[in-house]
Amino acid sequence: MNAQSQSQERAYIALLGLAEHFRNTCNIRKSIQCLEALFTFSPLSKKVEARTHLQIGQMLFTYTNNVDLARSHLEQAWSLSQNIQGFDDIRFDSSCTLSQLYQQENQSDTAKTILRKAIENSQHNIYWYSKLLFKIAQIHANDKEYNLASEYLSIGVEAAEENNSSYLKTQFLLNRAMILIIERKSNDVISLLNQAGACLETIQNLNLKEYSRVFHLILQVSNSLQLGHVKSVKEILKQLQRIIQTIVSTNWPPDEQIFGQQPTEHFMWLPKEQLFVLVYVLTVSQSMISGFLEKTQKYTEKALTQIEKLKAQENKPILAVFEVILLEHIAMCRLITGNRSWAIKEISDAKDICLASPNKSLLKTHSAQLHCLLGLYAMSGNIYDRAELQFKTSVQETNHKELKLFSNLNLAVVYLRMGQDDKLKELLNHIAAEYTPNFSNQALLGSYYWVQGLNSFYKGGFHEAKRFLRESLKMGNAEDLNRLTSCSLVLLSQVFLSIGNSKEAMNMVIPAMQLAGKIPDVNVQLWGSSIQRQLYKQLGQLQSEQEAFRQHKIYSQTLINDQYKCGQMMQHVLLDWISNEPPATVESTDFQMAMPSTSNFTGTYHQ
Repeated sequence: MNAQSQSQERAYIALLGLAEHFRNTCNIRKSIQCLEALFTFSPLSKKVEARTHLQIGQMLFTYTNNVDLARSHLEQAWSLSQNIQGFDDIRFDSSCTLSQLYQQENQSDTAKTILRKAIENSQHNIYWYSKLLFKIAQIHANDKEYNLASEYLSIGVEAAEENNSSYLKTQFLLNRAMILIIERKSNDVISLLNQAGACLETIQNLNLKEYSRVFHLILQVSNSLQLGHVKSVKEILKQLQRIIQTIVSTNWPPDEQIFGQQPTEHFMWLPKEQLFVLVYVLTVSQSMISGFLEKTQKYTEKALTQIEKLKAQENKPILAVFEVILLEHIAMCRLITGNRSWAIKEISDAKDICLASPNKSLLKTHSAQLHCLLGLYAMSGNIYDRAELQFKTSVQETNHKELKLFSNLNLAVVYLRMGQDDKLKELLNHIAAEYTPNFSNQALLGSYYWVQGLNSFYKGGFHEAKRFLRESLKMGNAEDLNRLTSCSLVLLSQVFLSIGNSKEAMNMVIPAMQLAGKIPDVNVQLWGSSIQRQLYKQLGQLQSEQEAFRQHKIYSQTLINDQYKCGQMMQHVLLDWISNEPPATVESTDFQMAMPSTSNFTGTYHQ
């Protein structure tokens, strides 16, 4: 090597070192300047040129908003690397980053084209082949092209088998199962989870086996909750909680030691800290559906605290997803327990997180849930015109059958309260035709029978009301759905009171109040105490009647006080949000809104 070449080599190494130093100290501008200086070298090898374009493109994409320049550098890296033999890392790394950039720019077709070409050229390299398959499957899933996503994951299963990697095969199988859960193909999910369960038992590395078991259990719990099977999933959830405690303990090796020993072991679904939060989210969801709201609130607070810790270290986008889901759950709890002022604040907080997400992507995926929560908030305050608009908007903005049915059931209650019989009849006929045949979610199916029972009661069809409510009660008891059970019992009590059967009315209202107290559900407690007061009056039990009246007054005053708070809050303006982006909700002491009447409040249904 001559003196000029040696000098250039030293300068090259020095510039790379400086670039890395500036990157580590977050001086991105100077880091890029050092890398750009390499282009002045002559001659510059194609390998160095391609690698430098990739490094600059990745930094521009990650740390700046200069998308056009980032794309230019990444495209040059991708193009130059095509003709260099044995240059896999640069070639396929540039294709991955470039596809991510195109996806962020809403050009997913271009991203898929690049990845397909990269997949064709990577079959000799199991690491890159698998990574690219996961990547393209994710993009197809994001575009709701679930069959194509599943096909690419199936190719991955075959590739893992050819390379004798039980761990990698398990990862592809579990990702396929996740796609099927999104598609609501429950029977296929169970079959695939069984296959993945058998496969993970053959993983030799014990740490990788336990990690895969957590992923497997998370999908089992998710699938069961989607079906409303909250009772049967309890033991699986407990097992998951035990394992995740082991994985996040100080004795467990860091992720960096576990993953990456072999090319087929580089793949990690989520880091253990994020898995820990996800298990909290599932626990919150199970508690919410079961009707254990104090437990729901406790685990929500723990999860949100954990998220704040992780955000302080590195604010990953998935943490915002977890946070929004948790806020949606806790807002539901507040509505049930009579804390509407807290609920509207948490709905607003969730809205703000959605608006702050890149390209407001979370608003697109969660607007239907937010509208549904606003509908529940409006309905619980007897603001029926806004409740109707919010539930209708929720139905229009989602393809999820469960959320559509949930919003429609609450909309039916709104029509019942408003006395809009024609709209109610049309909606109930639609629900019966669209959902009840082969609908698998037991919680929602039981809720449908409850709404039918309420409708029959309002129409004076007491015998039919009892028939529907016994069905909802049966489903509530079968899966320990405490809120559905308490709602069914209190309405059955109202039915028996109306037909003069005081004994059966009392037999229903007492367990209804006991369950409502455990939840706690202030709406059912208000309703039940009113029924008890009437029953004790009929029985001539003056002291018990006075106690029931005292309890009813407490529950009523709690709701009235909270209603007044809601009227003072700027977040209340969210009820006017129907389309486009939601309005700003900054607190203002000058903002006031007329408080709706609560005199006819009998108990809100939002199971």
